[in-house]
Amino acid sequence: MENRFIAPSCVYDQAFGKFAAKWNGKAASEASPVVSATAKTPVVRTIASAYEGSLRDKFRLGAVPTVGAIPSAAEGGIVLFSPAYYAACAVGGVLSCGGTHTLVTPLDVVKCNMQTDPKKYTGIFQGFGTVLKEQGFAGLVRGWVPTLFGYSAQGAGKFGLYEFFKKYYSDQLGEEAAEKYQTFVFLAGSASAEFFADIMLCPFEAVKVKVQTVPGFAKGFSDGFPKFVAAEGYGGLFKGLTPLWGRQIPYTMMKFACFENTVKALYKYVVPKPQAECTKTEQLGVSFLAGYIAGVFCAIVSHPADNMVSKLNATKGATMGQIVEEMGMVGLFTRGLPLRIVMIGTLTGLQWGIYDAFKVSVGLPTTGSKAPAPEKK
Repeated sequence: MENRFIAPSCVYDQAFGKFAAKWNGKAASEASPVVSATAKTPVVRTIASAYEGSLRDKFRLGAVPTVGAIPSAAEGGIVLFSPAYYAACAVGGVLSCGGTHTLVTPLDVVKCNMQTDPKKYTGIFQGFGTVLKEQGFAGLVRGWVPTLFGYSAQGAGKFGLYEFFKKYYSDQLGEEAAEKYQTFVFLAGSASAEFFADIMLCPFEAVKVKVQTVPGFAKGFSDGFPKFVAAEGYGGLFKGLTPLWGRQIPYTMMKFACFENTVKALYKYVVPKPQAECTKTEQLGVSFLAGYIAGVFCAIVSHPADNMVSKLNATKGATMGQIVEEMGMVGLFTRGLPLRIVMIGTLTGLQWGIYDAFKVSVGLPTTGSKAPAPEKK
Protein backbone atom coordinates (compact mmCIF):
# COMPACT_ATOMS: atom_id res chain seq x y z
CA MET A 1 0.00 0.00 0.00
CA GLU A 2 1.25 3.46 -0.84
CA ASN A 3 2.62 5.49 2.09
CA ARG A 4 0.55 8.67 2.34
CA PHE A 5 1.98 9.96 5.60
CA ILE A 6 4.05 13.14 5.75
CA ALA A 7 6.76 11.62 7.95
CA PRO A 8 9.18 8.85 6.92
CA SER A 9 7.93 5.38 7.79
CA CYS A 10 10.67 4.94 10.40
CA VAL A 11 8.98 7.58 12.55
CA TYR A 12 5.74 5.64 12.68
CA ASP A 13 7.51 2.28 12.95
CA GLN A 14 9.15 3.27 16.23
CA ALA A 15 6.46 5.59 17.60
CA PHE A 16 3.71 3.00 17.31
CA GLY A 17 5.74 -0.18 17.67
CA LYS A 18 4.45 -0.92 21.14
CA PHE A 19 0.85 -0.41 20.06
CA ALA A 20 1.32 -2.84 17.20
CA ALA A 21 2.88 -5.36 19.59
CA LYS A 22 -0.10 -5.22 21.96
CA TRP A 23 -2.50 -5.50 19.02
CA ASN A 24 -0.82 -8.73 18.02
CA GLY A 25 -0.91 -10.04 21.59
CA LYS A 26 2.83 -9.77 22.12
CA ALA A 27 4.67 -8.16 24.96
CA ALA A 28 6.19 -4.72 24.35
CA SER A 29 9.62 -6.10 25.11
CA GLU A 30 9.30 -8.52 22.21
CA ALA A 31 8.35 -5.70 19.85
CA SER A 32 11.46 -3.62 20.62
CA PRO A 33 14.16 -5.89 22.02
CA VAL A 34 16.89 -3.27 21.77
CA VAL A 35 15.05 -0.80 23.97
CA SER A 36 13.94 -3.41 26.51
CA ALA A 37 17.40 -4.91 26.69
CA THR A 38 19.05 -1.57 27.26
CA ALA A 39 16.44 -0.70 29.89
CA LYS A 40 17.60 -3.67 31.97
CA THR A 41 21.30 -3.31 31.24
CA PRO A 42 22.05 0.24 30.09
CA VAL A 43 24.73 0.60 27.44
CA VAL A 44 26.62 3.86 27.80
CA ARG A 45 28.94 5.07 25.10
CA THR A 46 30.07 8.35 23.62
CA ILE A 47 29.23 8.89 19.97
CA ALA A 48 32.60 10.53 19.34
CA SER A 49 34.64 7.58 20.66
CA ALA A 50 37.83 6.79 18.82
CA TYR A 51 36.61 3.50 17.40
CA GLU A 52 33.52 5.07 15.84
CA GLY A 53 34.32 6.27 12.35
CA SER A 54 32.49 8.56 10.00
CA LEU A 55 29.64 11.01 10.54
CA ARG A 56 27.38 8.37 9.05
CA ASP A 57 28.41 5.95 11.81
CA LYS A 58 27.85 8.60 14.45
CA PHE A 59 24.39 9.24 13.01
CA ARG A 60 23.44 5.58 13.01
CA LEU A 61 24.63 4.88 16.55
CA GLY A 62 21.56 6.61 17.98
CA ALA A 63 19.82 3.24 18.18
CA VAL A 64 21.68 2.67 21.46
CA PRO A 65 20.90 5.09 24.34
CA THR A 66 23.66 7.59 24.98
CA VAL A 67 24.42 9.79 27.94
CA GLY A 68 24.67 13.46 27.02
CA ALA A 69 25.15 16.55 29.15
CA ILE A 70 22.96 18.70 26.95
CA PRO A 71 19.25 18.83 27.86
CA SER A 72 17.13 17.52 25.02
CA ALA A 73 14.38 14.96 24.62
CA ALA A 74 14.15 11.92 26.88
CA GLU A 75 13.44 8.32 25.95
CA GLY A 76 10.07 7.82 24.27
CA GLY A 77 8.52 5.61 21.64
CA ILE A 78 11.20 6.84 19.24
CA VAL A 79 14.73 6.02 20.36
CA LEU A 80 16.80 9.10 21.12
CA PHE A 81 19.35 10.13 18.47
CA SER A 82 18.25 7.44 16.05
CA PRO A 83 17.44 8.20 12.39
CA ALA A 84 13.74 8.12 13.34
CA TYR A 85 14.39 10.74 16.03
CA TYR A 86 16.07 13.15 13.61
CA ALA A 87 13.37 12.47 11.01
CA ALA A 88 10.67 13.31 13.55
CA CYS A 89 12.47 16.54 14.47
CA ALA A 90 12.73 17.47 10.78
CA VAL A 91 9.00 16.88 10.25
CA GLY A 92 8.27 18.99 13.32
CA GLY A 93 10.42 21.72 11.80
CA VAL A 94 8.47 21.58 8.54
CA LEU A 95 5.17 22.00 10.38
CA SER A 96 6.40 24.74 12.71
CA CYS A 97 8.29 26.93 10.22
CA GLY A 98 6.31 26.41 7.02
CA GLY A 99 2.94 26.91 8.66
CA THR A 100 3.79 29.91 10.83
CA HIS A 101 5.63 31.88 8.14
CA THR A 102 2.75 31.32 5.74
CA LEU A 103 0.30 32.47 8.41
CA VAL A 104 2.01 35.87 8.77
CA THR A 105 2.46 36.50 5.03
CA PRO A 106 0.42 39.78 5.23
CA LEU A 107 2.82 41.14 7.86
CA ASP A 108 5.77 40.04 5.74
CA VAL A 109 4.37 41.80 2.65
CA VAL A 110 4.03 45.10 4.50
CA LYS A 111 7.44 44.72 6.20
CA CYS A 112 9.26 44.05 2.93
CA ASN A 113 7.60 47.04 1.24
CA MET A 114 8.47 49.30 4.18
CA GLN A 115 12.09 48.19 3.84
CA THR A 116 12.34 48.63 0.06
CA ASP A 117 10.15 51.76 -0.41
CA PRO A 118 9.98 53.68 2.90
CA LYS A 119 8.69 56.87 1.25
CA LYS A 120 5.55 55.14 0.03
CA TYR A 121 5.08 52.76 2.97
CA THR A 122 5.64 54.99 5.97
CA GLY A 123 4.09 52.87 8.74
CA ILE A 124 2.46 49.56 9.61
CA PHE A 125 -1.19 50.59 9.34
CA GLN A 126 -0.54 52.95 6.44
CA GLY A 127 1.31 50.13 4.70
CA PHE A 128 -1.61 47.73 5.12
CA GLY A 129 -3.97 50.39 3.76
CA THR A 130 -1.79 51.10 0.74
CA VAL A 131 -1.48 47.44 -0.21
CA LEU A 132 -5.22 46.86 0.19
CA LYS A 133 -6.07 49.96 -1.85
CA GLU A 134 -3.72 49.21 -4.74
CA GLN A 135 -3.71 45.41 -4.85
CA GLY A 136 -6.72 44.29 -2.85
CA PHE A 137 -6.71 41.40 -0.37
CA ALA A 138 -4.74 39.29 -2.85
CA GLY A 139 -1.83 41.68 -2.44
CA LEU A 140 -1.58 40.89 1.28
CA VAL A 141 -1.14 37.16 0.66
CA ARG A 142 1.07 37.52 -2.40
CA GLY A 143 4.08 35.24 -2.17
CA TRP A 144 2.54 32.69 0.19
CA VAL A 145 3.55 29.72 -1.98
CA PRO A 146 7.32 30.41 -2.02
CA THR A 147 6.99 31.25 1.66
CA LEU A 148 5.42 27.86 2.40
CA PHE A 149 7.90 25.89 0.29
CA GLY A 150 10.98 27.82 1.36
CA TYR A 151 10.39 27.91 5.08
CA SER A 152 9.19 24.31 5.18
CA ALA A 153 12.52 23.23 3.66
CA GLN A 154 14.39 25.54 5.99
CA GLY A 155 12.48 24.26 9.02
CA ALA A 156 13.39 20.67 8.26
CA GLY A 157 17.07 21.56 8.15
CA LYS A 158 16.96 24.01 11.04
CA PHE A 159 15.36 21.70 13.62
CA GLY A 160 16.48 18.30 12.37
CA LEU A 161 20.12 19.27 11.94
CA TYR A 162 20.16 21.28 15.18
CA GLU A 163 19.27 18.18 17.18
CA PHE A 164 21.98 16.24 15.35
CA PHE A 165 24.74 18.86 15.69
CA LYS A 166 23.85 19.56 19.32
CA LYS A 167 24.38 15.91 20.15
CA TYR A 168 27.46 15.65 17.95
CA TYR A 169 29.24 18.65 19.48
CA SER A 170 28.38 17.63 23.04
CA ASP A 171 29.93 14.22 22.41
CA GLN A 172 33.01 15.83 20.89
CA LEU A 173 33.51 17.86 24.06
CA GLY A 174 32.71 15.04 26.46
CA GLU A 175 30.05 14.98 29.13
CA GLU A 176 31.72 17.22 31.72
CA ALA A 177 32.87 19.92 29.27
CA ALA A 178 29.56 19.86 27.40
CA GLU A 179 27.70 20.51 30.65
CA LYS A 180 30.02 23.41 31.48
CA TYR A 181 29.88 24.97 28.03
CA GLN A 182 26.36 23.98 27.02
CA THR A 183 25.50 27.47 25.70
CA PHE A 184 28.44 27.15 23.32
CA VAL A 185 27.01 23.82 22.15
CA PHE A 186 23.60 25.43 21.58
CA LEU A 187 25.24 28.22 19.56
CA ALA A 188 27.51 25.96 17.51
CA GLY A 189 24.77 23.42 16.81
CA SER A 190 22.25 26.02 15.68
CA ALA A 191 24.78 27.88 13.51
CA SER A 192 25.81 24.66 11.76
CA ALA A 193 22.20 23.68 11.14
CA GLU A 194 21.21 27.10 9.79
CA PHE A 195 24.16 27.17 7.37
CA PHE A 196 22.64 24.27 5.45
CA ALA A 197 19.01 25.29 6.03
CA ASP A 198 19.58 28.68 4.36
CA ILE A 199 20.88 27.06 1.19
CA MET A 200 17.49 25.35 0.88
CA LEU A 201 15.61 28.57 1.68
CA CYS A 202 17.50 31.07 -0.50
CA PRO A 203 15.93 30.43 -3.96
CA PHE A 204 12.41 30.65 -2.55
CA GLU A 205 13.22 33.76 -0.54
CA ALA A 206 14.55 35.52 -3.65
CA VAL A 207 11.36 34.87 -5.63
CA LYS A 208 9.14 35.72 -2.63
CA VAL A 209 10.66 39.17 -2.10
CA LYS A 210 10.50 39.96 -5.81
CA VAL A 211 6.84 38.96 -6.03
CA GLN A 212 5.93 40.94 -2.91
CA THR A 213 7.82 44.17 -3.60
CA VAL A 214 7.86 44.68 -7.39
CA PRO A 215 4.37 45.60 -8.63
CA GLY A 216 3.29 43.60 -11.66
CA PHE A 217 6.31 41.29 -11.57
CA ALA A 218 4.30 38.11 -11.01
CA LYS A 219 1.18 36.80 -9.29
CA GLY A 220 2.97 34.07 -7.37
CA PHE A 221 5.64 31.38 -7.45
CA SER A 222 4.47 29.50 -10.55
CA ASP A 223 4.97 32.49 -12.86
CA GLY A 224 7.47 34.36 -10.68
CA PHE A 225 10.12 31.63 -10.62
CA PRO A 226 10.58 31.31 -14.42
CA LYS A 227 10.51 35.11 -14.83
CA PHE A 228 13.15 35.51 -12.14
CA VAL A 229 15.41 32.89 -13.72
CA ALA A 230 14.93 34.40 -17.19
CA ALA A 231 15.93 37.83 -15.90
CA GLU A 232 18.80 36.96 -13.55
CA GLY A 233 19.71 33.32 -14.23
CA TYR A 234 19.83 30.50 -11.71
CA GLY A 235 22.78 32.17 -10.02
CA GLY A 236 20.54 35.11 -9.21
CA LEU A 237 18.48 32.86 -6.95
CA PHE A 238 21.47 32.68 -4.61
CA LYS A 239 22.75 36.25 -4.82
CA GLY A 240 21.23 36.95 -1.42
CA LEU A 241 22.75 33.89 0.25
CA THR A 242 25.55 35.73 2.06
CA PRO A 243 23.28 38.36 3.63
CA LEU A 244 20.74 35.60 4.27
CA TRP A 245 23.40 33.79 6.29
CA GLY A 246 24.10 37.13 7.98
CA ARG A 247 20.44 37.42 8.92
CA GLN A 248 19.49 33.84 9.70
CA ILE A 249 22.58 32.43 11.43
CA PRO A 250 22.66 35.06 14.22
CA TYR A 251 18.86 34.81 14.40
CA THR A 252 18.93 31.03 14.77
CA MET A 253 21.82 31.07 17.25
CA MET A 254 19.82 33.46 19.42
CA LYS A 255 16.61 31.51 18.79
CA PHE A 256 17.95 28.19 20.06
CA ALA A 257 20.44 29.30 22.73
CA CYS A 258 18.05 31.86 24.22
CA PHE A 259 15.17 29.40 24.10
CA GLU A 260 17.06 26.55 25.79
CA ASN A 261 18.35 28.82 28.55
CA THR A 262 15.00 30.60 28.97
CA VAL A 263 13.25 27.24 29.42
CA LYS A 264 15.69 26.39 32.20
CA ALA A 265 15.23 29.81 33.82
CA LEU A 266 11.42 29.63 33.68
CA TYR A 267 11.35 26.24 35.38
CA LYS A 268 13.87 27.43 37.97
CA TYR A 269 12.45 30.86 38.83
CA VAL A 270 8.88 31.16 37.49
CA VAL A 271 7.08 27.82 37.28
CA PRO A 272 6.02 26.87 40.84
CA LYS A 273 6.78 23.16 40.45
CA PRO A 274 9.49 20.99 38.88
CA GLN A 275 9.28 20.28 35.17
CA ALA A 276 8.79 16.56 35.84
CA GLU A 277 5.56 17.37 37.68
CA CYS A 278 4.17 19.64 34.95
CA THR A 279 1.58 18.32 32.54
CA LYS A 280 2.37 18.23 28.82
CA THR A 281 0.04 21.19 28.31
CA GLU A 282 1.91 23.22 30.94
CA GLN A 283 5.24 22.30 29.35
CA LEU A 284 3.97 23.40 25.93
CA GLY A 285 2.93 26.71 27.50
CA VAL A 286 6.48 27.16 28.78
CA SER A 287 7.76 26.36 25.28
CA PHE A 288 5.59 29.09 23.74
CA LEU A 289 6.56 31.71 26.34
CA ALA A 290 10.27 30.92 26.07
CA GLY A 291 9.96 30.98 22.29
CA TYR A 292 8.32 34.41 22.29
CA ILE A 293 11.01 35.85 24.58
CA ALA A 294 13.71 34.39 22.35
CA GLY A 295 11.97 35.78 19.27
CA VAL A 296 12.22 39.38 20.49
CA PHE A 297 15.99 39.08 20.79
CA CYS A 298 16.16 37.24 17.47
CA ALA A 299 14.44 40.10 15.65
CA ILE A 300 16.83 42.70 17.04
CA VAL A 301 20.11 40.93 16.27
CA SER A 302 19.11 39.86 12.75
CA HIS A 303 17.26 42.97 11.56
CA PRO A 304 20.10 44.76 9.72
CA ALA A 305 20.70 41.70 7.56
CA ASP A 306 16.94 41.35 6.99
CA ASN A 307 16.85 44.87 5.55
CA MET A 308 19.83 44.00 3.39
CA VAL A 309 18.21 40.83 2.00
CA SER A 310 14.98 42.65 1.15
CA LYS A 311 16.77 45.46 -0.69
CA LEU A 312 19.13 43.13 -2.57
CA ASN A 313 16.32 40.92 -3.85
CA ALA A 314 14.06 43.85 -4.73
CA THR A 315 16.69 45.91 -6.58
CA LYS A 316 18.42 44.37 -9.59
CA GLY A 317 22.19 44.92 -9.63
CA ALA A 318 22.33 46.47 -6.16
CA THR A 319 25.35 45.79 -3.96
CA MET A 320 25.60 45.65 -0.18
CA GLY A 321 27.78 48.77 -0.16
CA GLN A 322 25.22 50.74 -2.15
CA ILE A 323 22.42 49.68 0.18
CA VAL A 324 24.37 50.69 3.31
CA GLU A 325 25.07 54.07 1.72
CA GLU A 326 21.42 54.53 0.75
CA MET A 327 19.84 53.44 4.04
CA GLY A 328 22.53 54.54 6.47
CA MET A 329 23.47 52.53 9.55
CA VAL A 330 20.56 53.85 11.63
CA GLY A 331 18.05 52.95 8.92
CA LEU A 332 19.65 49.55 8.48
CA PHE A 333 19.13 48.75 12.15
CA THR A 334 15.73 50.39 12.72
CA ARG A 335 13.65 50.52 9.52
CA GLY A 336 10.70 48.17 9.98
CA LEU A 337 11.99 46.93 13.35
CA PRO A 338 8.81 47.35 15.48
CA LEU A 339 6.75 45.32 13.02
CA ARG A 340 9.46 42.68 12.77
CA ILE A 341 9.62 42.33 16.59
CA VAL A 342 5.88 41.64 16.66
CA MET A 343 6.12 39.26 13.71
CA ILE A 344 9.22 37.35 14.82
CA GLY A 345 8.20 37.19 18.48
CA THR A 346 4.86 35.66 17.53
CA LEU A 347 6.46 33.42 14.92
CA THR A 348 9.13 32.08 17.23
CA GLY A 349 6.70 31.43 20.07
CA LEU A 350 4.34 29.57 17.74
CA GLN A 351 7.19 27.63 16.15
CA TRP A 352 8.46 26.29 19.44
CA GLY A 353 4.92 25.53 20.57
CA ILE A 354 4.11 23.62 17.36
CA TYR A 355 7.48 21.87 17.27
CA ASP A 356 7.21 20.61 20.83
CA ALA A 357 3.54 19.71 20.36
CA PHE A 358 4.51 17.50 17.42
CA LYS A 359 7.28 15.89 19.45
CA VAL A 360 4.81 15.12 22.23
CA SER A 361 2.37 13.68 19.68
CA VAL A 362 4.94 11.09 18.56
CA GLY A 363 5.97 10.17 22.09
CA LEU A 364 8.91 12.54 22.66
CA PRO A 365 9.21 15.01 25.55
CA THR A 366 9.39 18.77 24.99
CA THR A 367 12.71 20.42 24.13
CA GLY A 368 14.75 21.20 27.20
CA SER A 369 13.80 18.02 29.06
CA LYS A 370 16.74 16.24 30.56
CA ALA A 371 17.41 12.72 29.39
CA PRO A 372 17.15 10.28 32.30
CA ALA A 373 20.41 9.05 33.76
CA PRO A 374 21.14 5.35 33.34
CA GLU A 375 20.38 3.05 36.22
CA LYS A 376 23.34 2.16 38.40
CA LYS A 377 24.19 -1.47 38.81
